[in-house]
Amino acid sequence: TDYQYFHAGGRGHHMAWDSRCFDYHKPEVLHFLLSNCRFWLDEYRVDGFRFDGITSMLYHHHGLGEAFTRYDQYFDDSVDEDAVVYLALANKVIHTLRPDAITVAEDVSGMPGLAAPLQEGGLGFDYRLAMGVADCWFKLVKEVSDENWHMGHLWHELTNRRADEQTISYVECHDQAIVGGKTMIFELADAAMYTAMRVSDTDLAIERGITLHNMLRLITAATAGNGYLNFMGNEFGHPEWVDFPREGNNWSYHYARRLWHLRDDQTLKYRYMADFDQAMIGLLADSGALGSSHPYLHYLHEDDKIIVFDRGPFSFLLNFHPTKSVSDYHVAMPPGGYQLLLNTDERRFGGQDRVAAGQRYFTRPCSEHGEMRNCLQVYLPCRTGLVLKRLPEAP
Repeated sequence: TDYQYFHAGGRGHHMAWDSRCFDYHKPEVLHFLLSNCRFWLDEYRVDGFRFDGITSMLYHHHGLGEAFTRYDQYFDDSVDEDAVVYLALANKVIHTLRPDAITVAEDVSGMPGLAAPLQEGGLGFDYRLAMGVADCWFKLVKEVSDENWHMGHLWHELTNRRADEQTISYVECHDQAIVGGKTMIFELADAAMYTAMRVSDTDLAIERGITLHNMLRLITAATAGNGYLNFMGNEFGHPEWVDFPREGNNWSYHYARRLWHLRDDQTLKYRYMADFDQAMIGLLADSGALGSSHPYLHYLHEDDKIIVFDRGPFSFLLNFHPTKSVSDYHVAMPPGGYQLLLNTDERRFGGQDRVAAGQRYFTRPCSEHGEMRNCLQVYLPCRTGLVLKRLPEAP
């Protein structure tokens, strides 16, 4: 019957998704779903799960039309307590079978306790996804001209999270490019992707796209709470969307694949983004900065579109302005010397090499708002992100 595993009547139908809704109160449903968790651990040796769209599970209204602006919305009569129990049981099963496995909750509502331990009354997820970050990036790129990006709003979205929950940030995943949507690089460069991605090509849309692609990833990864997410292929700027065989596309496999050869083709520019991603991830992974420290904002300037912050052993200086490069820019920093480790504008990353690689900077006394501070003087070209590391003090 329609309601053997699902709810009977209207509650069993998700009208927005044209799908069925499990009745999590039934033991048979719990057995089926929990054994499925175990199957993937035992048979495929997966090391974790991303629970997709659980807002739809947590509430009878599926989160549709809800803004979640008050905490009492998280615990009112709209909560599906059976679904909450199932998610807690799933985390218990997964972590009992594989203590090293991780679970990640994709929830747009922000329900407190999702990523809190079971013994503390939480649902037991290890991480929650910072979904607002990707939403913020795509809104900026699609709706706001580059010169009008609001740096304060951007910083708030990148760092807005509860301190007692582990979070994972991302620029894009499969959600932003599914069924005809656009990947971030396609959103940035659009049709030029099909005609100007050869290394020999000169195209301003592609140049802007690659530059911002690298900068978006740098600041997102560097401000992430406890982890950074990438969907396969996005690291090298995959040009096409994801669409799996279904009735709507006549069961086609045409977009159900990743074009891996693009990354390795030395005549194309995709490798610039892949090489930057590899350098960025390597730098952050080796430092252990994510999760062990918090981003500390040193400086933010709306008109210049500049953000400067520390994370772990690194200082990040980013100029998002589309045209305004600044020379001898004064930035108040802790006293000492700094060395340039990574630059989004390097030629090997598709940039213009406007900043000499490996150079060192030293603070000097300066006056800021009538107060004497220690400042770096830095050449910071437009659409460029620099990563500096504090030099050890002389003995």
